[in-house]
Amino acid sequence: MYKAIIIGTGPAGLTAAIYLARANLNPLIIEGPQPGGQLTTTTEVENFPGFPDGIMGPELMDNMRKQAERFGAEFRTGWVNSVDTSKRPFTLVVEGHGELQTESLILSTGASAKYLGIPGEQENIGRGVSTCATCDGFFFRNKKIIVVGGGDSAMEEAHFLTRFASEVVLVHRRSELRASRIMQDRARNNAKITWSLNHTPLEVLAGERGVTGLKVRNNESGEDEIIATDGIFIAIGHTPNTKFLQDQLPTDEQGYLLVKPGTTETGIPGIFACGDVQDTRYKQAISAAGTGCMAALDCERYLEAAEDAAATVTA
Repeated sequence: MYKAIIIGTGPAGLTAAIYLARANLNPLIIEGPQPGGQLTTTTEVENFPGFPDGIMGPELMDNMRKQAERFGAEFRTGWVNSVDTSKRPFTLVVEGHGELQTESLILSTGASAKYLGIPGEQENIGRGVSTCATCDGFFFRNKKIIVVGGGDSAMEEAHFLTRFASEVVLVHRRSELRASRIMQDRARNNAKITWSLNHTPLEVLAGERGVTGLKVRNNESGEDEIIATDGIFIAIGHTPNTKFLQDQLPTDEQGYLLVKPGTTETGIPGIFACGDVQDTRYKQAISAAGTGCMAALDCERYLEAAEDAAATVTA
């Protein structure tokens, strides 16, 4: 049985692993088929402190993993099919590894960006296709870019990107936006934002150097059109990776795990959540790493208190 198991190997999970390993708790980290999380699909990371010249996303995550391993963290690869939180120790069923038991659990499974599912999209991630304006907007200084979406996040992304881009075209498949009125007004009052509503994205077009355009269908005329662009930002939301928990922990209406204010504690003592799986606002590598540190410290204190309580009963 393990003292602590961490599910997920993004910045949050790996930071938690470093802290727990340094505390001699020998954590086990379960990683899925995409170790390192969303940063492994990012090219250069320029906003993570400590790297004045930037660092490649996969390299950053590999360094964090090596640091955790150096202090004694153990890694296993496989899907977590289920978790039983009804009794202690907690039991996990992990594909290829059977049942694993742990005294405490840190959930850092992240949130997966929703994609359009059109040709040319996946193969051009990092080559002009992005789901994070804050992460990648800087690379499109004085460029024409597209934001796809009609909700608050799309309006916010478009508004933010006008700090860098020469023009931002907002593409939405409906004629009406889902965004709140205040967010719509802010976007409409921004002279750098132009609109292509009632247009359905069909295909991402690219050349040797990356994205060159977006093929769309004009839903009124039925004709296909091409919008030239240097970058396409998909802003249609995220899905928190919590399905395997089968509603055993409290979540908001979107499925994000709820934690007690100022902590990483979930509704079940001994289970903690960090990173994008509980973050509906910031969604940055550095903020995820920060909550990973918090989760490790919360977990360590929980285990210490449990040991003290057991010692008192024994005495």
